[in-house]
Amino acid sequence: MAKEKLELKAIQEAIASSNAGWEAGVTNVSELSESEKINLLGYTPEPGAPSLEEQEQACAVAFMEYSAALAARSADSFGAPAALDWRNHGGNFVTPVKNQGRCGSCVAFGTIASVESQIKILRGAAYAIDLSEAHLYYCHARSEGRNCGNGWWPNRALNFFQTHGVTEEAYYPYTDVDQNCTGRLAGWDSRLTKITGYLKINGINAIKEYVATKGPVEACFSIYNDFFNYRSGVYRYTTGALAGGHCVCIVGYDTAGGYWICKNSWGTGFGESGYFKIAFGQCGIEGQVYGATGIVNNYNINGVKVQGLWAINETRNAWVFLSNGNGWKKIGNANDTAFINLLTHLASAKTTNSNVNVVIKDGLIHQVYVF
Repeated sequence: MAKEKLELKAIQEAIASSNAGWEAGVTNVSELSESEKINLLGYTPEPGAPSLEEQEQACAVAFMEYSAALAARSADSFGAPAALDWRNHGGNFVTPVKNQGRCGSCVAFGTIASVESQIKILRGAAYAIDLSEAHLYYCHARSEGRNCGNGWWPNRALNFFQTHGVTEEAYYPYTDVDQNCTGRLAGWDSRLTKITGYLKINGINAIKEYVATKGPVEACFSIYNDFFNYRSGVYRYTTGALAGGHCVCIVGYDTAGGYWICKNSWGTGFGESGYFKIAFGQCGIEGQVYGATGIVNNYNINGVKVQGLWAINETRNAWVFLSNGNGWKKIGNANDTAFINLLTHLASAKTTNSNVNVVIKDGLIHQVYVF
């Protein structure tokens, strides 16, 4: 304990002397052993890719170019809003902070955090979604020889999201111990979420625009030992050795402040209730950024009321307003018979104030069950 106190004091003194502008203190991870801290990470560059240090250098150069361009032009010329935080953007579109524990599964947590937010943006802030990091890591990553000790890569995680899909947390709950894909419960394969595709996003302006128009993204960067003591403020590397690579989810940014807002996977005892801010250009934060390009829009809405019906004078063009924050949904219109059947059930449910379960397929109401 005395050693940790001395190390914290040295970090605090280094922050003060360099005017780094962030606060260091005791966190839920700062007093772990060195090996335990390494287990909190889980990203290493793919074979043939630039090293963590090379990514840092490239991001530092890109930040200098960005700063020069920003100084030469108005902030508005960059297109994206000056600041944005998906936790408070007409609603909260970010799912709760999780804890990866003793497994180097950060890629799964960063990937799922970004996809969960895009789902909520698509379906409404009130939409409840909790996807299984265990399925993504202990099944998909394991199929490529990855485990708690050697980590994974964000592009591979998103590739599996697109080709195979990821089930819900309830069908494969996460524990922080290596597993051989044996924890899936019956019915897991009927609750898969898929994405339509993904992109690597390069550069501060492109990342801001993507976050603003599509939603949160995954970012992987270098972790130095001082970061484990982060409590608040805008983090800038100050002191300490490189510990390894880590992946998180960027949920917002502030152009005037020059920082990203990130959701971590170390529980709410770290940083600002599980979140942290990091300055543009720091620690290679823009070097490996990936985002889903779309969500396969098939899902169920259960136990809701029909609160409104609306139609216009066009063939098979009608909408229903569903309770619990689900809002307006378009009624499927593949043919006259199916359309009239769905509309009849929904109108009856509205008249009798009955509960309904709704199956959404390709963004349209495909089936209705009244009870």
